[in-house]
Amino acid sequence: MIEGYKGNNCHYGVDTDVMRKLKCKADNIDKLIKMRKKITIGIILTSIIIITMGFFDIFSAKQNLDTKFVTEDSYKKNRDNQIYMAPQTLKQLRDLGVTETKELKLEYFFYTITTDKAKSLADEIQKKDYTVKYGKSGGDKNLFVITGWTSKMAMSDSTVIEWSKQMCELGLKFDCEFDGWGTEPEQK
Repeated sequence: MIEGYKGNNCHYGVDTDVMRKLKCKADNIDKLIKMRKKITIGIILTSIIIITMGFFDIFSAKQNLDTKFVTEDSYKKNRDNQIYMAPQTLKQLRDLGVTETKELKLEYFFYTITTDKAKSLADEIQKKDYTVKYGKSGGDKNLFVITGWTSKMAMSDSTVIEWSKQMCELGLKFDCEFDGWGTEPEQK
């Protein structure tokens, strides 16, 4: 059905069915944009929760600063947790359109109890051509945080899980606990 529209001294024929379809598509695009924002916020909140849970887990396992910070048992528990969480985080990234072949940098986090251990780990990480910095934790003056960004890697489950295992092992080697990772789906 064609209806007439008169504006600016011109007469246009408008197909109302086409206009309804265009409006429907525009509404769907708006819904997708809103959903994408909610998912992004969800990933950010999930990452914060995961980091916070790991942060508080540090307190329960380490009470005496004279002892080793990462025990064999805490290492195994943390490694298993990282292996479990990686696919869940990747699923959220998939919902944002991140494919297994897309390459992204990952932001990583470690904790330890001395500046010497933090520096040793940071020196080793720098050899991987990752950005790295370390310093006192804002949440606990007795802890040191080591953080930075990796080089780009494929976001496949196998790649990220294997990388997570390697980060746990690296942490154990330098008596630091790998506390997880996060990323931004839209990177240059």
